[in-house]
Parts: sequence; C-alpha cells; structure tokens
Amino acid sequence: MTAAPAAAERLARAHEKAAILAEALPYIREFAGRTIVLKYGGHAMEDPELAGLFAEDVVLMRLVGMYPVVVHGGGPQITELMRRLGKEPEFVDGLRVTDAETMDIARMALVGKVNREIVTSLNLHGSYAVGLSGEDAGLLQVEARDARLGFVGDVRAIDPAILQRMLREDLIPVVATIGVDTQGQAYNVNADTVAAAIAQALAAEKLVYLTDVAGVYEAFGDEQSLISQTDVAGLERLLSDGKVGEGMIPKLQSCIDALRGGVHRAHILDGRVPRVLLLEFFTREGIGTVIDA
Repeated sequence: MTAAPAAAERLARAHEKAAILAEALPYIREFAGRTIVLKYGGHAMEDPELAGLFAEDVVLMRLVGMYPVVVHGGGPQITELMRRLGKEPEFVDGLRVTDAETMDIARMALVGKVNREIVTSLNLHGSYAVGLSGEDAGLLQVEARDARLGFVGDVRAIDPAILQRMLREDLIPVVATIGVDTQGQAYNVNADTVAAAIAQALAAEKLVYLTDVAGVYEAFGDEQSLISQTDVAGLERLLSDGKVGEGMIPKLQSCIDALRGGVHRAHILDGRVPRVLLLEFFTREGIGTVIDA
C-alpha cells in the first residue's frame, strides 16, 4: 500500500471514530448527573475478558458524568467455595439452604473474593471503586425469609446514606448483597431484589440487569420472540401467563417493584455481548429489552 492510500484509510477510520463520538453526545448529555444501578452477574462476571470490558465501560460511564452503582451476586462462586471446603450445597424451591457455616462461606465468597475482584478490575483504570457489603453503615436491613432456608433474607429497608456519600465523592460503590437483621445477624439476599431496592432508594434513572440471555421473550425459549420494549403491565402479563423462565422471574418482579417505586426505566441486557453497556446507553440501536414504568 502506498503512502497516499494508507493516509486516506487512517483518515477514514478517524472520521468513523469521530462519528461514533458525535452519536454518543446526546446520550452523554441526557444521562450526565444521573444514577444508574447495575446488577452484575452471570457469564459477564465469570468470563475474564468480559469482566475487563465491563470494568472499562463502568469507568467510562463515570468519566462522562454518570453515577454508576454496581450490585453483584455470586451464587456459582459460593457453590464452588462450599465444595472446596467439603460442604455440598442444598436447595429448597431453588433457594440455597444457608446454615451458619454456609453463611460464613457466602460472606467469604461474596465480600472477600468477588467484591474485591470487581473493585480491583475497576481500579485498574483509576482510583474510582470502593467495595462494601450490605452490612456496612446499615445499608441493607433484612428479615428472615423462611425458617427452612436458614440465613436467607428479604429486604426490609435500605439506608442509602453511605452510597450517597460515595457518589458525592465521585466514587463507584460496589455492593455485595449480605445484609443484617435488627440483631446484627448476617443474611444472604437475592442480588436482583437488592439491586431494585437500592435503585428505588437512590431514585435512580435506570436499573440494569446483565443476564445470560438476550432479553425478555414473549415465549420462553423462542429467540425470535425477543421483546425490545415493554412496560410494567407487559411484564405483569408475561408473569401471569407463565411465559417466563424460572431464572428470569425474580428479575422481572424486581423490575416491576423498582419502576413502581420511582425508577424511570429498567433494562435487561445480554452480559455475554462485549460492550453491551455502551451499546445500550450510547447508540441509537440499543440492545436487549427496555422496560418503562
């Protein structure tokens, strides 16, 4: 390739990048100063390459003026650590039975491992992220769900003061979903539910779930029936008709609760897609399913 065509090709690539930035500008302006709660889990968290891209995208969101809050689970990591320690997981109605020993293991996996890994990956790009659990500063107050499950909790209240303080200091909170009851007993709590409760408490602009599916389907298992946009009534219809896979039910119910609680919009995105957050927030095309109030 001669010098002139090479220069022309470089210029064309530069124009393409400039056009992408220009396309993103209205979205950056729209969401600047707004709080976005990101529920992070599934394949996006387990795949190192996707985890690295997620960290870059979250930091970019912060740098353009958005206020991301990351809420994560870690069921597979808890199971892995339990088995390494010689304890076999037990489930009732799809929920992990959590005795005192399992609770200690869950805290080690979520707070000591998963949370630290997410914080470290974000802080590779600057001093932005701070890790905490729902035990810190009374953030996540819970009550026992079912005596058969042991230390599995439901959200009773959120005290967002510690998150608000971090956001005022331009930090990115990363929340592990361990909460406490009125006696200080720790409980493991469903991360989808916690993300929705935090989004309500912070009056978030958006609640985003990263999942292992492309979005919400009109007919479970039929990838051609992907719903690009719906509302609370649409989600309630899908749930009442029994058209939702078991793993998606808590996410959809959490979306309904959040939107009814004042969150403006919810998104269910395929976390297996590289740069999925940037595609959804900063391009015209969007991706996944958007749910309006």
